[in-house]
Amino acid sequence: MKRGDTVRRSAEVLRALPRTLREDLVTSAADPTPDARRPRWLEWRPALVVPLVMFALSIFLFNTNQYAFEYGMGIQLGILFAGIQSSAIVVALFRPVPAWWVLMLVTVVITLFAKASGPGGMLSPWSRAGIAWSGAGIALQAGVLFLLALRVRPRIAAETLTISVVAGLACGAAAPWRRSNDVHLAVAVLVVAVVVGAALRGIGVARTQLVAQEELTAEERNRRTLLEERNRIARELHDVVAHHMSVISIQAQVAPHLVQNPSDELKENLAGIRENAVDALTELRRVLGVLRSEDPVPQAARHAPQPTLDRLDDLIDNARGAGLSVTAETTGERHPLSPGVELSAFRIVQEALSNAMRHAPGAKVRVEIGHHPSAVTVRVTNTPPERAAPPSVGAGHGLLGMRERTAMLGGELATGATPDGGYEVTATLPTQPPTHRR
Repeated sequence: MKRGDTVRRSAEVLRALPRTLREDLVTSAADPTPDARRPRWLEWRPALVVPLVMFALSIFLFNTNQYAFEYGMGIQLGILFAGIQSSAIVVALFRPVPAWWVLMLVTVVITLFAKASGPGGMLSPWSRAGIAWSGAGIALQAGVLFLLALRVRPRIAAETLTISVVAGLACGAAAPWRRSNDVHLAVAVLVVAVVVGAALRGIGVARTQLVAQEELTAEERNRRTLLEERNRIARELHDVVAHHMSVISIQAQVAPHLVQNPSDELKENLAGIRENAVDALTELRRVLGVLRSEDPVPQAARHAPQPTLDRLDDLIDNARGAGLSVTAETTGERHPLSPGVELSAFRIVQEALSNAMRHAPGAKVRVEIGHHPSAVTVRVTNTPPERAAPPSVGAGHGLLGMRERTAMLGGELATGATPDGGYEVTATLPTQPPTHRR
């Protein structure tokens, strides 16, 4: 039974062999490597053309003389065949499979129709084999096979190597036994060329896959960082919204008692407002529970009120206590701000001070809060660091968090180095929600 299965499988492989060879050696002439992932050596391809042309020109001159006079083909056929063979190695740099086909077919044609220049005009079997595996012939075939193995799958490289060896052996099938060492040397050169080319291609493919994996990992890390920061912002804003919904519910409950003889319609409307506020508050708490299910913040800190600009002095005092030289200035007339703007402005200052402590040791920091009729401007600048900053552990989320908070409010954020070598963070937070025009 096992022997029958082996025979059946062998028969299937043999039946599929012509189709496999046709697919590999006829329709797979193009480089299978996508342009976006091309090996680095292909970037040097234009520079490789010049030395290859010089090599092909020397082979052309040698083969032309040999074909025209030693093998009696005449100068015209000698130039034609030698030119086609020599150009194959240059073409192989761009189209390796067609170049290999041209080289093999021309080599076989020359071997079959060459004739000796001496009496009788006949070549010995070894002389015919020598046309395919002469010094120039081996150099051309090895070069083309090497360039082909760099560009195609190992299976195709193995197929072309096998056909090249079989064709060379067929040309000298009746060669004398005393020249078998030369045959072994020729086969070894071709095998080494293909093995080295396939190995280099494998290294390039592995490096390309590694780079692609690193890019995917970096994208996934950035995406995870963005989601974590948005999750943090959402938790904070849910606290603010939940507080307002609680106030609405309480006010709707108390309002009927503040009016003498309230009508039934008013009581019904206020009861509906309170019921909707309680339902919304319940849903918000459910969402907040999901967002905080994996929150590492301590339980006591979760229920602490969200900070506002009223606590900015405490934040600056803490930064000074940590050794940071900070000055603060507030300009403009302060007016009531929405909790989201208050929270975002405080967090942006907090992140900017943390970045200054981490990346600019010994620098002087200036915090400016500007109140305008339609916006609040937060500007944090620091001078150049007095000493080198210690290496950071992990990836920080500071700038990402600032950008997300600013974009959430429809504001603008500008960050970058200052002319004196320091750093600046400027955020403009609108105090009114953006209007969407139709």
